[in-house]
Amino acid sequence: METRWSALMPDVRNVTPLYLQLARNLATAIHCGVWSAGEALPSERTLSDAIGVSRITARKAIELLVEQGLIRRARGAGSFITPRVEDPLSRLTGFTKKMEQRGFRPDSVWLEREIRSANREEVVHLGLSPGASVASLRRLRRADGIVMAVEHSALPASIVPDPQALGLSLYSYLEQRGMAVVRALQHFRAVNATSEIAGLMDIEPRTALLVITRIGYSADQRAIELTDTYCRDDYYDFVAELRQ
Repeated sequence: METRWSALMPDVRNVTPLYLQLARNLATAIHCGVWSAGEALPSERTLSDAIGVSRITARKAIELLVEQGLIRRARGAGSFITPRVEDPLSRLTGFTKKMEQRGFRPDSVWLEREIRSANREEVVHLGLSPGASVASLRRLRRADGIVMAVEHSALPASIVPDPQALGLSLYSYLEQRGMAVVRALQHFRAVNATSEIAGLMDIEPRTALLVITRIGYSADQRAIELTDTYCRDDYYDFVAELRQ
């Protein structure tokens, strides 16, 4: 028997229900990387046969982890390990680098890359003159092919004069132009997904999302980035370390 199978086996001498033991063992294996993000889980029958439990036990354990967001079910395709991102709130890191550091394969699907007139919010937050132009960037942020977030960024056109020249990473592009974002202020709020956002994320309308509004500053303390990111709360964990 594979080691990762045997590690899932519940202890029949333990008074804790078998399905809770199995769910706990599987959750531990997922957190330790024994089961990779996006990997397909075996069927309930295969799982029950491999570790010697009933199909009902296997089903209840998987259902519990689905509720906890560690496993997702795709109709007609099976169950999969949910990619999750632990995002330390004290560290400024772009999405691409963050995903690569965690072993995911990041990419973006561009929805909009254009120069247009700044709206009122962009004028205020970026300190622009009325009628100024911004680079408007809207895209799906994906990890291993799964949409993790919908992101819209606006930057002064002087910073991003040719949006079509952008590659995978906005922050790498800014660094190459000598305009790196060195600090940022972020505001978090909970919203329900609109029909448009839900369609882009392949979720139900009014699903709970977390929206992060970030204002990024260059080394000369100039506001050069205004980004709204709609994050799926089943994929993102935000972590803050507090000290006295």
